[in-house]
Parts: sequence; C-alpha cells; structure tokens
Amino acid sequence: MTDTSATDATRASSSPATGPRAQGVGATDLLAADTGMGAVTLRVADLDAMTAYYRDAVTLTVLAAEPAAGRVVLGRGATPIVILEHAPELKHAGPREAGLFHTAILFETEADLAAAVYSVATRHAGTFTGSADHLVSKAFYFTDPEGNGIELYWDRRRSEWSWTHGQVDMATLALDPNAFVQQNVTEEALAGSASRPATVGHVHLSVGDVETAHRFYVEQLGFETTTRFGPQALFVSAGGYHHHMAMNTWNSAGAGRRGLALGLGLVRIEVPTTDDLGALGERLGHHGVATRDDGRVLGFDDPWSNQIQVTIRPS
Repeated sequence: MTDTSATDATRASSSPATGPRAQGVGATDLLAADTGMGAVTLRVADLDAMTAYYRDAVTLTVLAAEPAAGRVVLGRGATPIVILEHAPELKHAGPREAGLFHTAILFETEADLAAAVYSVATRHAGTFTGSADHLVSKAFYFTDPEGNGIELYWDRRRSEWSWTHGQVDMATLALDPNAFVQQNVTEEALAGSASRPATVGHVHLSVGDVETAHRFYVEQLGFETTTRFGPQALFVSAGGYHHHMAMNTWNSAGAGRRGLALGLGLVRIEVPTTDDLGALGERLGHHGVATRDDGRVLGFDDPWSNQIQVTIRPS
C-alpha cells in the first residue's frame, strides 16, 4: 500500500455546546442529539463476489442470508452495517450521477481499524484509494469491486477534539497506512475481528448542488451544519458529531434525480424514540416532503431520489 491523501472533509464546525443553528431554528426543529446512522443498502450485480469482499476483506460477518430474496446482511455482533441486494438486471450509474460517495465504517479501537485495513490490503490491495489523519479521526479509503466507496475509520475521543470559534478543527494530513498497521495491529484484533464492534459512522453522498442539499438535510430533515465548502461540499450532524452525513458535488455537479441503478439503495438514520420519529414526520409534512410512514419506519426520498429510511434505534 502507498500513502495518498483522501479527499474528504478538511474542516467541520459544530460542538455540543456551541454548534451553529440556522436562523430561526430551535431545538424542536432538530434531530435528537443521539441520532445515528444505520445499515446502508447496496444494489449489486454479483452478490457472491460482493459478499466475499465485505466478509473476507472488510471483515464483516454475514448476519443473515436470504437466497430466495437475493439479500445478504453483513455487520458486526448484532449490528447490520451493509445490506447487499442482488439486482443483476440493473446497470451501473454514470460516473457523474448522484448517489453514494462512500459508506464510512467506524471502529472502536485503532487495533480493530488496523486489522480491517490489513485484511483489505492483503486480500484486495488494488481497492485502496487513500488515507488521512483528520485530527478528529484516522481514515482509510477503498472502493469495492463494483465501485462503491468505503471509508474505514477510528475517532479520537471528543475531549481531544480542538474547537476554534465554534468549529471543530479538522484537516487532511498524511497518514502512512503501512506504519499505521505496523504500529497498531495485534494478533488479538486479527483473530477476533468478527466479534469486535463496528457501526456505520457516517454516509457521504454525491449530489447535484449543495444549496439544495442544505435546504433538505438541514432546514427540513433537521441536521445541523458542521461545515460547508462553498458550492462544493456540506457536512452535517446531530449532537455535535463531526458529521453523520456529507454531500458533495466533486464528481456530480448539476446531477438530477437518479434512475434505478446499481449502487446505493437505501440510507438509514436511527433516532432514539417514537416521539422523535413522529416529530420528524410532522416536520417533513410541514415542508411538503412526501413520506411513507407505518409508525415504525419513516421513508422518503431526497432531492436526487436517494432513498432515506428513519427508524427507531434498537435498544
């Protein structure tokens, strides 16, 4: 593996105490502070090959396999992280269309991250695309066999994050992947990777324009902006995290609504309670967003036809 710089966030700007609020936005207009991300669904052409990649290289465990439905759920422990749905009749989206930029898998320890990075590097070295120390986190980037972006990362403790004028300091600093693995990987982490916890930390999307993304994800959905790079990128979160979601136009400026294609199938957001789910449904209805609501799952599309599903976080 060689060291390259990732093209992800270089700054973010929200803290639990002083995170920015849109003008006129109050606490009832925001997602709950302990909102998080759930499993990401990918539509895939080769279910066996993609299952093998996420299982054997990324070191996720098959939690459920439904051959008749063409569906495989992979994760860690009881936590789903990636859901693969077999859709061989679909074609790949064009390189400049809206959709998934990457799914970011968060590990609890540097040893667990190093074990996953080592596994991908030894089994699919050609899928490595970059690495970076973002000050709040250390991240390694890959592209799966069907072109879906993946970030594997570890967060420093929030007490170690540095804040300047209400913004959390982030950067894209060089991070040598070989040195990181050598310094942090352990036999215990390698042997027990399947039983070690991991979650979806954030989801990064390619969109057509940032202004529309801000209007939808901040003003309507209820995330808070953590930073924005003019017309190119927007980072948002709940509860002062550096980002739960991001949207950029680096490859997709001007993209319209997505057609049905391979790649991103569904983004899941998890809120703490039924009251939070109900409040979100009312807020989206107030803004004229069409929703699908059965009392337990709230579904809707973003302006680029990326499907979003909000559920109550498992206890």
